[in-house]
Amino acid sequence: MELEKKYSEITGETLYSGKHKSGLEIFILPKPEYSGTYAIFGTRYGSVDSEFIVPGETEPTKVPDGIAHYLEHKMFDQPDGSNVFDKFSKYGGNANAFTSFNMTAYLFSATSNFEENLKTLLDYVQSPYYTDETVAKEQGIIGQEIRMYDDNPGWKLFFNFINCLYCEHPVKKEIAGTVESIADITADYLYKCYNTFYNLSNMSIVIVGNTDVKKTVEIIEEGIKKNEPFTEPIKRIYPEEPEKIASKYAEKSMAVSSPMFMMGFKDNDTGFGGKALLKKNIEITILMRMLFDKGSHIYKKLYDMGLINSTFSLDYTMQPDYAFTSLDGESSDPEKVFEIILDELDKIREEGLDEAAFERAKKVEWGKYIRSYNDIEGYACAFMQLLFMGIDYFDFYDVYKTVTFDDAVKRFNKHFNRDLAALSVVKPLN
Repeated sequence: MELEKKYSEITGETLYSGKHKSGLEIFILPKPEYSGTYAIFGTRYGSVDSEFIVPGETEPTKVPDGIAHYLEHKMFDQPDGSNVFDKFSKYGGNANAFTSFNMTAYLFSATSNFEENLKTLLDYVQSPYYTDETVAKEQGIIGQEIRMYDDNPGWKLFFNFINCLYCEHPVKKEIAGTVESIADITADYLYKCYNTFYNLSNMSIVIVGNTDVKKTVEIIEEGIKKNEPFTEPIKRIYPEEPEKIASKYAEKSMAVSSPMFMMGFKDNDTGFGGKALLKKNIEITILMRMLFDKGSHIYKKLYDMGLINSTFSLDYTMQPDYAFTSLDGESSDPEKVFEIILDELDKIREEGLDEAAFERAKKVEWGKYIRSYNDIEGYACAFMQLLFMGIDYFDFYDVYKTVTFDDAVKRFNKHFNRDLAALSVVKPLN
């Protein structure tokens, strides 16, 4: 198959892309000056997708929570009893996989034997093998993992925060499910989910690094086992989410030396992807940097008062159907941090944003994007994550240059709403 070539004069990056007759989307970003190569094979399937209608069917299918993560674990088992990691090790490949709210991905990095590693990746992701016996065996392993997460303060802090923001959306459910939910997983459920979400028309492969494009395409074509793409999209069923937050505050006591907090705002401006979503992401990321980065008035005030330390960080999580900002760190008085931030944001709303600070933050954001091309692993993962939201990584500059100070002001007034703010705290055991 022929791939389309796209070159960016702004960044100097080249992209080769195309869609195989199986429906698989292929993206290759060659970097001949690098010694290594990174490949990620992903599906638009995550922990939020527990109710759906398979193309060609009319009735919804509902599966136990945690099944996307469970399926990821089981993909490494081979019919002959071997493990895929052994095959990668043989060829010097470093393999891994992950499941998030909205995607599951299988990946490897290698500085040699790229072709053999790529063939291994393509083979095992297209070779499901589940029996009731092996599924039952995995329940104990994943149950142990779930209990480990239950004892992780950072994990509980995050999900308590998400549960404050969301009333109904399945993003509030833990990715691995619960010990009770995974007990209901069967081989039949796994095959149902695999045959639905691992249809190649729901998947993409992204390769970044020192690779021969023509040879790589030949290996992918030879490695594709299925050529029956869906002719209609998978219908994912999510409950209706109200605009309000579920609760303002959550607290848990755990074995920590200092209180931990996470606060932030629910983003109700959702329901779209593509360039509109990318623009919103750029606007909010610039605002977060203006308002809360180390050079900001709010950060300096909290730091000088001894209320935050170097652990303080900020983030924006987005998908077409949900999004939220978050600020987290350690503090002797998390509630005080929460109130000061809300009060300072109210003052800014009255006095107005600083346009010079906007311009500085915008330039920093551009620099961050340019530097992202130097990290082939982060580049490949970000490329796929945005791809699954309908966003072309190469569109960043065209969208970035349209973001104005007025856009930032409107976004600030829309997003940083006191009524949509929540605080999660993990305090030391008494």
